[in-house]
Amino acid sequence: MARRQPPSADRPTLEYLEHLGPHRVAVGDLTAAGLRGVVYGPVSGRKLPAVALGRGWLQPVRRYTRTMRYLASWGIVVVAPHTERVPLPSHAGLARDLSLALRLVTGGKLAGGVISVDGRRVGVLGHSIGGGAAVLAASSDPAIKAVFTVTAAETKPSAITAAGTVMVPGLHLVGDRDPLAAEEGKQIAKSWGGPVQLRRIRKAEHLGLAEGRHWTSALTGDGHEKQIQQATRVLASAFFLRHLADQDQLADALEAKVAGTMPEPLIDGAGAPAG
Repeated sequence: MARRQPPSADRPTLEYLEHLGPHRVAVGDLTAAGLRGVVYGPVSGRKLPAVALGRGWLQPVRRYTRTMRYLASWGIVVVAPHTERVPLPSHAGLARDLSLALRLVTGGKLAGGVISVDGRRVGVLGHSIGGGAAVLAASSDPAIKAVFTVTAAETKPSAITAAGTVMVPGLHLVGDRDPLAAEEGKQIAKSWGGPVQLRRIRKAEHLGLAEGRHWTSALTGDGHEKQIQQATRVLASAFFLRHLADQDQLADALEAKVAGTMPEPLIDGAGAPAG
């Protein structure tokens, strides 16, 4: 019998992922490539996984800085389009931009060629409307291999309907205190076509993942809740490393108890566990 490898920074357990990873992080700008947005990634690495981040309604990319840095510290390139910033954004347009951002970092040379992304290892992470757009992107882009949403909101066209056509693994977080999209994330998970998991975060509101303050706080609340931010960073790191970087030792951990979250049953859903 082959001996199981001990955990390490290169082969982490969930406990390792509760802290920043071993990689130093570099920040870049997508504008030169033709799309307004930012890129976070380790300072070097070949054939890395990449994730496109979809922002919440009217939220600037700076409100996700720590989350993007966290994922990058674990060897994941994160790209966040800063488009569709108007009060009535095109959800389909944001979905297209998520796919475009992934193509740009996959096809381009990052940091002068020191970093490269493996086009077979790309996923999407979305918050609020960006979560719905992430589902739309995955439903139309076969390159996307994993989807993670946080308090996802319904979109036009419907993310709930599109979820039924997504066959790749999905993990969806919903908040206990989310009056803006109370059931939409749950309905997306229930409609999911592939392996899926739904987790509820205790005492979390709709914009809890957004960092710091913003003028939209007057409309939607402050956000910036440490519990939902930490749970998202740990679970998203584990989920994407598991499904995009072949870190199979995390499979059981993704099904286990995670601080501050509670698995939700999907009795009438078509999906199977995503861990």
